[in-house]
Amino acid sequence: MKQLVILMMILLTLGCSGQDKNRQNNSTTMKFNELNAFEKSVIEGKGTERPFTGIYYKHEEKGTYLCKKCNAPLYKSADKFDAHCGWPSFDDEIKGAVKRTTDADGRRTEITCMKCDAHLGHVFIGEGLTKKNTRHCVNSVSLNFEPEPKK
Repeated sequence: MKQLVILMMILLTLGCSGQDKNRQNNSTTMKFNELNAFEKSVIEGKGTERPFTGIYYKHEEKGTYLCKKCNAPLYKSADKFDAHCGWPSFDDEIKGAVKRTTDADGRRTEITCMKCDAHLGHVFIGEGLTKKNTRHCVNSVSLNFEPEPKK
């Protein structure tokens, strides 16, 4: 009986360590796009680009905005609006794509990619700029764009 218990413990230990190893392999093998120094400073260093300078600020093409780091779909062009703030603004995100975290100072809410944790910008509620009363203020440098297919 004692030998059976020891054998079961060994098997459980091997099984658990194998699962952990697989989990680590999945997270470490995730491929990311190569970022230049400025992109890294914003996306990984939680920086910001200067207002009115980003390529997607006045961008009006129909399609989907993707995370620059991992290509996860984040926003639809139908949810983009001009908030006159200098950064691309969206009043909604693709469900489950964006994580919200209160900044250390407690005054703002940071938004990051749910898949890779890339810094996108901040979200503001209650400004009354759209019916949804939400503004995702996103750095253009944190985004890529995939145009809607031509019909």
